Amino acid sequence: MENDHACQPITAESVPTVIETARLSLIQMSLNEQDLLFELDQDEAVMRYINGGRKTTMEDIEQRFMPRLRRYHNPLKGYGLWKVIAKAAFVTTESNRVTEERAGQFLGWILVRPMFFFTDNPHLHDIELGWRFKQSTWGKGIATEAAKAVSDLVSNHTEVTSLSAIADEDNTGSINIMKKLGMTFVKKQAHPDVPDNQQVVFYRLSLNK
Repeated sequence: MENDHACQPITAESVPTVIETARLSLIQMSLNEQDLLFELDQDEAVMRYINGGRKTTMEDIEQRFMPRLRRYHNPLKGYGLWKVIAKAAFVTTESNRVTEERAGQFLGWILVRPMFFFTDNPHLHDIELGWRFKQSTWGKGIATEAAKAVSDLVSNHTEVTSLSAIADEDNTGSINIMKKLGMTFVKKQAHPDVPDNQQVVFYRLSLNK
């Protein structure tokens, strides 16, 4: 079934655990899928705008990433990570290397949580969206398709009035996704989740409710 949640008010009882789009299945990730997180973070290009291109270790995931995820993981609201799975196989060429992604293959994830969640003043009405995807998906609209499906879902929480995202100002791929979601530039400043007080760009979509 295609994503049919875009026009339906969301309650705790009605949040789905699976969202279907034309090419993708999005499934709420459990807290026991560290192997998928590790797999994705082994590509230096994927990590370029996260930490300068350093591959994540399993120790990083277990000791830093997972404790943070557990704090905002809330399946009843759809908060946490949504893993994105290919419905059909596709082939891509990266740097003269051919890569085939099989049907059922893990492609990446979409993050959902209140903006500024790890501060003393989380913005419960402003939901942060984030994403991380394999290189094989880049330029194919897959991240946008997945992010749009999740944004349509969380937009229908009665308390949600806006959606936000942040990115390194040089990460044009991510910024293009934000724009395709209808977000517009708000400001450039440091974000508490970004190391070394690095400034990032903030984009936001205000919902008409």
